[in-house]
Amino acid sequence: MASIVVLVTVFVFDLIAFGLAVAAEQRRSTAIVVPDSEKNYTYCVYDSDISTGYGVGALLFLLASQIILMAASKCFCCGRSLRPGGSRACALLLFITCWLTFIIAEACLLAGSVRNAYHTRYRTLFVSDPPSCQTVRKGVFAAGAAFVFFTAILSELYYVTFSKANSAYDKEPAIGMSPYS
Repeated sequence: MASIVVLVTVFVFDLIAFGLAVAAEQRRSTAIVVPDSEKNYTYCVYDSDISTGYGVGALLFLLASQIILMAASKCFCCGRSLRPGGSRACALLLFITCWLTFIIAEACLLAGSVRNAYHTRYRTLFVSDPPSCQTVRKGVFAAGAAFVFFTAILSELYYVTFSKANSAYDKEPAIGMSPYS
């Protein structure tokens, strides 16, 4: 039987991670080119850097969710063996896809956070040649949010099918021979 506490905790952490990733996409840094007071050179001025914090928060909540889930299921490969059959095959497939979407989500969130935190520090000497004010591309955090959503669905399904395949051997560890005695 799947633990309701684990399912709810993982769901809440994934929901928070999704919300933070969407907020990070909405609050990405933007930059404008500004000339100095004497108009000798131009430089970039960036607005709020809050989306970096949102991205890192989403990354950490998703990581915590995955750690809780893998600890509860003993990372699929540790612990006693699972009952052969469809539940075990489905749990294995969901385990692999859950990890794949988790890695992609973490990569998107980490790349977006790092890129959003990086602000160019150079200036150009001519006002006619503005500097490149690099910011994170639109959609990086959104892709992270999408993969957080996929990870949330797959991880919940993985834990339920893992628990179903794991509950089969609770009755007896060996072959019962009592009817043949």
